[in-house]
Amino acid sequence: MDYEHKAKVVADCLLSYRRDESGWKVCRKSNDVVVSWRPSSEFPGNVYKGEGIVSGTPENVWECLKPDPNGLRVKWDSNVKKFELLEQIKEDISICRTVTPSAAMGIIAPRDFVDVILVKQYEDGSISSNATNVSHPSCPPHPGYVRGFNHACGCICIPISGEPSKTQVSSFFQTDLGGLLPRSVVDSFFPSSMTEFYSNLAKAVKSLKDI
Repeated sequence: MDYEHKAKVVADCLLSYRRDESGWKVCRKSNDVVVSWRPSSEFPGNVYKGEGIVSGTPENVWECLKPDPNGLRVKWDSNVKKFELLEQIKEDISICRTVTPSAAMGIIAPRDFVDVILVKQYEDGSISSNATNVSHPSCPPHPGYVRGFNHACGCICIPISGEPSKTQVSSFFQTDLGGLLPRSVVDSFFPSSMTEFYSNLAKAVKSLKDI
């Protein structure tokens, strides 16, 4: 599998999502985030977009978000139980396994996901993680976990002109959770999960500043 090519296609895809404002429908708002959705063109589900301003420099926000097996994400993100590096393809491209806990009062069983992840920086100072599902010989499906599949997803930290201590964070999730879940469970899970994601991210960045 050409992991490098697949990763670059995902980065282009997320950039197009970021620029294309058409068709998004707001499904949830909080002080931290606005969550919107539209039908996915990649699988029979939805792509969800989160947009919020986080108090913290882009460097500190990225420190909390970056896809690093020894990083902070697993400590603050309630949807990430374990994050493992399977293979480093290049300095900015890796294959990783993410394990998620059970959710929705146990209706959603623990999942695992295997993704190629590309970290990309842009000329405007934005930095992004871009991921999509792949197969990897070292990681067949594990007993006790439903194998889920992420389609083009990721997070983008965007500097705000004139506001160096604030960061715009755009996130995109379009995940086939696998298994036989009712559509209603999936459709209610993602907006609430993303709202919690932004709230927990804001707390994590604040605790980083307080150290």
